[in-house]
Amino acid sequence: MTLIKSISGIRGTIGGPVNEGLTPVDVVKFAAAYGTWLKSRNPSKKMKVVIGRDARISGEMVSTLVSSTLIGLGINVIDLGLSTTPTVEVAVPMEKADGGIILTASHNPKQWNALKLLNSRGEFISGKDGEEIISIAASDAYEFSEVDDLGTTTTINDYIERHIDLILQLPLVDVQAITEANFKVVVDAVNSTGGIAVPALLKKLGVTQITELYCEPTGHFPHNPEPLPEHLGDLAKAIKENNADLGITVDPDVDRLAFVCEDGSMFGEEYTLVAVADYIISNTPGNTVSNLSSTRALRDVTEAKGLKYEAAAVGEVNVVEKMKAIDAVIGGEGNGGIIYPALHYGRDAMVGIALFLTHLSQKKMPVSQLRDSYPKYVISKNKIELTPEINVDKLLAEIAEKYKGGEVDTTDGVKIYIGKEWVHLRKSNTEPIIRIYSESHSEITANAFAERFINELKALI
Repeated sequence: MTLIKSISGIRGTIGGPVNEGLTPVDVVKFAAAYGTWLKSRNPSKKMKVVIGRDARISGEMVSTLVSSTLIGLGINVIDLGLSTTPTVEVAVPMEKADGGIILTASHNPKQWNALKLLNSRGEFISGKDGEEIISIAASDAYEFSEVDDLGTTTTINDYIERHIDLILQLPLVDVQAITEANFKVVVDAVNSTGGIAVPALLKKLGVTQITELYCEPTGHFPHNPEPLPEHLGDLAKAIKENNADLGITVDPDVDRLAFVCEDGSMFGEEYTLVAVADYIISNTPGNTVSNLSSTRALRDVTEAKGLKYEAAAVGEVNVVEKMKAIDAVIGGEGNGGIIYPALHYGRDAMVGIALFLTHLSQKKMPVSQLRDSYPKYVISKNKIELTPEINVDKLLAEIAEKYKGGEVDTTDGVKIYIGKEWVHLRKSNTEPIIRIYSESHSEITANAFAERFINELKALI
């Protein structure tokens, strides 16, 4: 059993002993801590929280526990039911709520679930706020309301439709161009809420030829739900069998987006953001942001247009903070996470789909050809396991010192740029390892570049 308490929320595997798995007791404790934290910020106000969940099997149980706990604290709950992460993020400010909780373990397998915590802007809470909530939970420092002060529940079932309508209103979403392109699309939604949201969005965009693969929101994932190439064999096969123009896949909570080309080859999760950003900055020139472990292709595409790119520390909260700091018009993460501030500051596969299809309809080329029009890079992902006596910070500082004559970024671990190649070394927050991501123009050279730094680290150790 696993239970991970972090600044962004609580996640774990369902069942087991208290404080070792995500049990009902742990769900109640953390929901109570979050509600108590909200109330402490404005003691005289009747608080309102939006909740929504993906389709995983434990979702209804966890949602009931969270809702009842918040009501017990005197907080009014707006329950969206089956929803998506970006839909909850959009709903929080629209409902003038004080916060939100998304019940999803994102790309984790079905035995996992989580409480992801939002502030009043519908954005993930800060590290400082997360630490405060963890402290409240650790000390059981909450006080529940008396009977006359209990909260209420309001159920709203149409927020996915409202979210779609907001997307359709964006100036850079061209429904007419998408309709005229007459795309034939296959969707793999891993039997979660993407099966509700993505086909509905496509129909509103004028796509009439849709093959739905695993679009029943049962929570029984037919394959590993992380949208990686090794998990998308069925989608690739269905694209070729149906002579489709492209395949679309999302993770269970619909904040990560990946495409598969017309020939069954992968467009590449890293290139989801690159393609969408290319379209955005071609029409509304501005700055771009991705995290330090994302492909250099976004930087190349941005700088080719004479615009500014900056990298943020790994993590959605950090990317959003950097985007706001430099007023970026588009940003995100290389795991298929699109953040488009014109709609909201959160990873949103649905707005990514609408923008990508607009881009593709205007380019009038096959998806594989669009992919090949971008700078080609390959990322190699490796790690070194550590023993407790190793001082990781000292180790990374020594590497940074060695390469200080070149371009080095120490925002989050150490990232070293050598020509068009880079390596990013950072310690894991959850495991005793150093993650080593490297990028080059081919898999062979990316692996060789990683091996070089693995050997340097081992020599220092």
